[in-house]
Amino acid sequence: MSSSGKKFSLEFFPPRDIAAQEKLVRSAKQMQALHPDYVSVTFGAGGSTRSGTVETVRMMQNLGFDTAPHLSCIGAAKAELAELLDGYRAQGVRRIVALRGDLPSGMGGDSGEMRHARDLVAFIREHSGDHFHIEVAAYPEMHPQSLSAREDLAHFVDKVKAGADSAITQYFFNADAYFDFVDRLQAQGVDIPVIPGIMPITNNAQLARFSNMCGAEIPRWIRLRLADFGDDRASIRAFGLDVVSQLCGRLLERGAPGLHFYTLNNAEVTTALWGRVVPR
Repeated sequence: MSSSGKKFSLEFFPPRDIAAQEKLVRSAKQMQALHPDYVSVTFGAGGSTRSGTVETVRMMQNLGFDTAPHLSCIGAAKAELAELLDGYRAQGVRRIVALRGDLPSGMGGDSGEMRHARDLVAFIREHSGDHFHIEVAAYPEMHPQSLSAREDLAHFVDKVKAGADSAITQYFFNADAYFDFVDRLQAQGVDIPVIPGIMPITNNAQLARFSNMCGAEIPRWIRLRLADFGDDRASIRAFGLDVVSQLCGRLLERGAPGLHFYTLNNAEVTTALWGRVVPR
């Protein structure tokens, strides 16, 4: 934890091949110098990266990171989830990021024994008691499948009531959306830490694709500036670093309890951003 008392963490995804694994190892070793409070490892749609997640969690632990596996319930049986939880407990894992998750593209039919993240949170508490610190997802700009902001907030409150300890948000570029979400939570009597998720801006097409999938809004002025840069990657990265670091500064100044960086397994960009915004 930084001297400010705020928590700062990193997110990685399991590599899909040997070259990606080698890159991840290099990036993770470089980011050890940042001394994050913990790192998380994602879990693919329908558990599609299950073995990769387990292996990546072990690798991160061997590098000395406090590591939090993502765990999703869609498409999974309770017996499978219990096996994963028991394995992580035996490895010394103390933190879980509990998500509903998505079915892989083209997969229909059975979505598993649990349909909502609140069900997974409740199951983890029933199975493992208070062993794990449970983090859940939050959506300041509303989950893309929610019918209304009120419904979306109610789903989040349900996850807290089921036993969530803290939350990580979907990324956003509008600080007001985050603070409005936190204010509405507090009005409901919910005061768990809600950590902003921070996405670097390095590639216009990639950012647009991610945002279309998850419902994160790219403000018009940012979209227009990125379009002006065309294929000039260096200018996009410089602009992105300025925009995102300014966002982080506003969030921290107004009381955000920390930041969670979506690294995309890229040490260079994450380290540059971290150096600008994380108090020493």
